[in-house]
Amino acid sequence: MQMRTSTNGGTSWAASVLVSTIRHHTDAGGLRSGALPSAEIDAAGATYVVWSDCRFRSGCPANDIVLSTSATGSAWSSPVRVPIDATSSTVDHFEPGIGVDRSTAGSTARVGLTYYFYPTSSCTASTCRLDVGFISSVNGGTSWSVATQVAGPMNLSWLPNTSQGRMFGDYISTSVRPGGNAFPVIPIGHAPTGSTFNLAMYVPTGGLPVAGGGAPGRHPDTSIAGSTPLTVPQTLH
Repeated sequence: MQMRTSTNGGTSWAASVLVSTIRHHTDAGGLRSGALPSAEIDAAGATYVVWSDCRFRSGCPANDIVLSTSATGSAWSSPVRVPIDATSSTVDHFEPGIGVDRSTAGSTARVGLTYYFYPTSSCTASTCRLDVGFISSVNGGTSWSVATQVAGPMNLSWLPNTSQGRMFGDYISTSVRPGGNAFPVIPIGHAPTGSTFNLAMYVPTGGLPVAGGGAPGRHPDTSIAGSTPLTVPQTLH
């Protein structure tokens, strides 16, 4: 993964610099997914990039979400693992969406991170259960809150099938209001009615609290509550 920067609105660009190599576990169940990055900046202009990567797990049996940061875009920190759960867990994490409170920076940056996950990575098209999780930090990713489940489980058969696999909508987003909650925008599937799929974009009503300092915890078996489907057109941020 590489990055280029521009200081004149895209008229010209600096040379590409390496953010990181990627080691990615192929997600089970024929799901259309990959090591797509998600990036945000803080008030000081530092960039935060997350993606799914299996480098911290022996044999690459599942992905974690990893984070790299840069103050200038020219030099990047070594990727660190977001401690959603233990590296010995069976959970596979992928397709993250990161948000940063742009009124904060550095050691006090407030970060919200939404991601999809399988509780068991070695599942099949008929047994995989797709969930959405959320975790946050109030110190720029030095420590993290306990992870929570905000949606799911979804059966893969609830998702439209394509030539590239089951498509759940992989470009998710998270925005963090200044001094306030995080608002993830996520596709959530429900059981179809006949041949009509029930897959829409949702945002949790009131958002999700941005906290930090908790130890990694188990995903509670909950479903999204108080969620309102997004309508188009609607302006986010």
